[in-house]
Amino acid sequence: MSSTTEPTPRPDGPGASAPVSGADVLVVGAGLAGSTIARELAERGGRRVVVLEARQHVAGNAYDVVDEAGVLIHQYGPHIFHTNNQRVVEYLSRFTDWNGYSHEVLANVHGLFLPVPVNKISLRLAFGKQRGDELIAKLVGRFGDGEKVTIRQLREESDADLAEVADYVYRNVFLTYTTKQWGVGPDEVDESVTARVPVFISEDCRYFQDAHQGLPVDGYTALVQCMLEHPGIEVRLGVDARQVFEFGDGEVRVGGEPFGGTVIYTGPLDELFGNRFGSLPYRTLDFDFETLQQDRFQPSGTVNYTVSEDFTRITEFKHLTRQDAPGRTTIVREFPRDYVPDSTDEAYYPIIDPANLELHGRYAELASELPDFHAIGRLAEYRYFNMDQVVARALKLADRLLAD
Repeated sequence: MSSTTEPTPRPDGPGASAPVSGADVLVVGAGLAGSTIARELAERGGRRVVVLEARQHVAGNAYDVVDEAGVLIHQYGPHIFHTNNQRVVEYLSRFTDWNGYSHEVLANVHGLFLPVPVNKISLRLAFGKQRGDELIAKLVGRFGDGEKVTIRQLREESDADLAEVADYVYRNVFLTYTTKQWGVGPDEVDESVTARVPVFISEDCRYFQDAHQGLPVDGYTALVQCMLEHPGIEVRLGVDARQVFEFGDGEVRVGGEPFGGTVIYTGPLDELFGNRFGSLPYRTLDFDFETLQQDRFQPSGTVNYTVSEDFTRITEFKHLTRQDAPGRTTIVREFPRDYVPDSTDEAYYPIIDPANLELHGRYAELASELPDFHAIGRLAEYRYFNMDQVVARALKLADRLLAD
């Protein structure tokens, strides 16, 4: 498997042993959550903020970089910003313009490209126009035009026509893809995940229907760099918080010295506390990047391979970024697998079930005992958040801290 990028090393950087006694706030992680809070506390609160980032770059999993072919790629998989939250749009728009891209995804079903979520157009392609229209009429009559129906809801219907739609979508769009993505059968996947795979009774082929969507014109890395450009913020790269933090006797120590300020933590809580209760499970991804000497590789930004191949999807970045790079394009294939704790693996998708949530709760309780310590973000909260949700939660936390 070839790749234009290697797993990011996590050594202690040059800032690991530097004193932080002059800081009011320590932010662990320079992704969207940490960067938003750092900017807010520095700008609105006049706080002195030090950001510690284990990687050698900012922007977290949204990090993008120009590859050797001159194509702007997302190193940790495709990120498409979308939201209905006006505050988040206005906030991020201070630091970037947007390219207006609307995400469209196709499923490759034995060579037939179907829009997903499955919609009216998908049904006509899959069943033929006459039969497709009959099934569409039945869906509209049962659920209403423009509605979204989860595959789980559809499979509970007793009507023969609706059962036909449910069976087709389940076998050709949902079953194999979900098994590859999560490593278990669909019935073992949490309902919050299956709810993200609806049938959309519409001819709208956009993957998201949010009022605002697109990518930063100059990329996510540039956006986050702009957020962190403030005289009250210092960023230290290559600093693994697990190596510099110590906890005990009701205090936080950094580099062996007590720290009495605010700590914002966006990393995994289990690893911060040495996995003392056991490791939280995740799914991770291996990426296979390939540059091709052609203008375009596929008809949309992302194509899901729902019935074939070992990988789940291929993304072609030029669709997303709208970059003009004639004669060359870079694609990435994604191979899901189980996450290995305390390795170079990246924890992408929490495996949500009651036992894992209870385990996370034990770590959250430890964190709650620390003075002025705030855990936020996908990893720290062990939840799947979209980017706009991360920013919204960070803004709310900043509001609360500044009001105290």
